[in-house]
Amino acid sequence: MRKLTVGLAFILLALAALALAADVAAPPYLDWAHAVLPKAIAGFALLLFIALLAERPKAVPARTAAEPISLAPAPPTANQADAEVVNFLALLQEKGRLVDFLMDDITGYSDAEVGAAGRVLHEGCKTVLLEHFGIRPMREEGEGSKVTVPPGYAPDDYRLVGRISGEAPFTGTLVHHGWKTEWVKLPRLIRADRPPAIAPAEVELG
Repeated sequence: MRKLTVGLAFILLALAALALAADVAAPPYLDWAHAVLPKAIAGFALLLFIALLAERPKAVPARTAAEPISLAPAPPTANQADAEVVNFLALLQEKGRLVDFLMDDITGYSDAEVGAAGRVLHEGCKTVLLEHFGIRPMREEGEGSKVTVPPGYAPDDYRLVGRISGEAPFTGTLVHHGWKTEWVKLPRLIRADRPPAIAPAEVELG
């Protein structure tokens, strides 16, 4: 569940970055971005909220006198799960200035200035992804290729569009190759009473 929460948080942040940079897109993609991205952001925000709620510890019934005391380490608390999500956001801020980009009002900047900021954002956030996630395409074929969806496929591995009838295997055209995570290496945090800071305030003295 923790991997799902982190993945949803990253997708939500990436969609928000795309929405802010939509004005520099070519006209054929601009209308699509304005129509689709707000709905996608709202949907993933709802999924992230549900995932965070699901991670919160449930009430444990009282132990009876005859039940032995477990010496196993306690599972992570909700505060720890929240802290690890915020810590991942802090990594994106440190390497790619993601939060600075998303929280800034870019309406006064030129397309060239927004594009230059987007390059820094892309390079830094990609570094974080490659360091902490093993990301590979779901399908290796090129987009536009004819592919077969096998029987028993996982629902989150494929999104079928168009006319769907019968049962797998299905044959169709690959619109997007998809992405999957083969491993995750995020730092574990000590439990905290509050989420950690995304970025410290910098104060110059003297």
